[in-house]
Amino acid sequence: MISCIVVGMKTRVPKIAIIGRPNVGKSALFNRIAGRRVAVVHEEEGVTRDRLYRRCECFGKSFDLIDTGGMEYFSELPFKEEVRAQAEIAANEADAIIFLVDGVLGLTPQDREVWKALRAYDKPIVVAVNKIDSRDRENLIHAFHTFGEPHPVSAIQGYLVAELLEKALALCPEVDGEEEDSIKVAFIGRPNVGKSTLLNCILGEKRTIVSEIAGTTRDSIDAQIEIGDQRYTLIDTAGIRRKPKETAVVEKFAAMRTQMAIERADICVLLLDSVEGLSVQDKRIACEIEDAGKACILFFNKWDKVKGFRMEHCQKAIKDDASFLAHCPMLFASALTGRNTEKLFEMIKTVHEHMHTRITTGQLNKFVERTIQAYSPPMLKGKRLRIYYLTQVKTDPPHFVLFVNNHELMLETYRKYLLNAFRREFGFAGCPIKFALRRHAQREDISRYVASR
Repeated sequence: MISCIVVGMKTRVPKIAIIGRPNVGKSALFNRIAGRRVAVVHEEEGVTRDRLYRRCECFGKSFDLIDTGGMEYFSELPFKEEVRAQAEIAANEADAIIFLVDGVLGLTPQDREVWKALRAYDKPIVVAVNKIDSRDRENLIHAFHTFGEPHPVSAIQGYLVAELLEKALALCPEVDGEEEDSIKVAFIGRPNVGKSTLLNCILGEKRTIVSEIAGTTRDSIDAQIEIGDQRYTLIDTAGIRRKPKETAVVEKFAAMRTQMAIERADICVLLLDSVEGLSVQDKRIACEIEDAGKACILFFNKWDKVKGFRMEHCQKAIKDDASFLAHCPMLFASALTGRNTEKLFEMIKTVHEHMHTRITTGQLNKFVERTIQAYSPPMLKGKRLRIYYLTQVKTDPPHFVLFVNNHELMLETYRKYLLNAFRREFGFAGCPIKFALRRHAQREDISRYVASR
C-alpha cells in the first residue's frame, strides 16, 4: 500500500464548494470563477458527476473552489446516490458553501431538500440566486429569503460574481501556507481500464465514482498528495473513445478535457487492460502523449486476472508490436487489490529526473563519434551524411540538435539507429526525445543558436 499524505485534508487555503440541485448552473459558475472552461457545461442534467477542484484567486486571496454534481432526491438519474455522496464529501471538507439556486425557475421542492441536507454540516452558507443578469431581475431573489439573505448572480454574464466570492471568503477561516511545486501526473487511457480505481487506491478514499459502466468519469479530477518530501498532483481523466463513438456532445467534451489533462501533465500514466491487451486505441493515445512532449509510464492494470502469461512475454510483445513504446517503463499491477501500485511513484520520480537531465556537449559528441564509427551513414545518390556537432538545447522534454551537412541525407533507418543507440547510452526511460537537424554552421553560429533556446 502506498504511504502518502492527502494534501487538503488539513486546509492550506480556504475551500469553497458550489452545491445545489442538478442543472442550476454550478459548473458554469465554477468555470466563470476559474476563468476557463474546466468543468463540462451542458443542458443535460447530471453531466457533472465527480467533484472538481481548482485553485483560484479573488482580491489577492487564494482559495480552492470545488464543483459538484447535483444533489438529486426525486428523479432517476444514473449514479444519483454516488453523485450525491460526492457533493456531501465536498460539503464536509469545505470551509464555506455556495448554495446555488435558479432564479428564473424559482424555489422548488428539490431546493428545500438540498438546503435541509446542507444545514446538517454546520458550515457557513451563502445562498446564490443564479440567472440574475441585471438589476431589473433582482426582484426574483425574494422567493429564496426562506434560506437567509440571497445574493443575486449570473454565472454566464459574470454579474456580481466577485461580490459573491468576497462574501463567501469573509466566512472562511484565515489560513496560511503556499503550495510547493508538485509533479503533475495524469492517468490516461480508454474508458473502464481502472483510472478512477487507481486514484482511489492511492488516496485511500473514494475521491471519484467507480463503476463497471464505461465512461463514468467525464471531467478531469485533481488530487494533491505528498509522498516523502515530494508533492504530486494526480489528474484522473475521462477515457478517450474512438472518434465514431463520440456521438454525444458530452463525450466530445470529455475527450477534450483528457487532451487538456495531457497538456497540463508532466508525466502521463497510460493505463492498459492486461486482459484485453494493447489495442489500436491505446497506441493512438500513446502517440498523442509523445506528440505533446510528455513522459509516459505503461501501467498494465488488472494483472491479477491474467493467468498463464508472464511479464517477460508481455514486455516482448510490446517491443514487437509497438516498438515506439519500448522505452517506456512498464508496471504490472492491480489497482483493485493494490498489488505493485507502491512501485508507481518510484517510476514517476525516476522518469521526472530523466525529463530534466542535461548531458554535456562533450559527452554527446563522444557518443556521436563512437556511433558513427560503429555504423557509418549509408550513401545516398553518391553523397554521405556527415554529423558535425550534437548539443542539447533544452529539457522537459529533452531536445537535441544535430548539425549536419545536408538534412536530406538523413535516412529514417539511420535516424532510428541513432535514437536507439542514444537510449542505450543515456537512458531517458519514458521520455520523448526530440532530435532536430540543422545545417552545419560555424561554431559562433551554433553558440548563438543554443543561447537563443
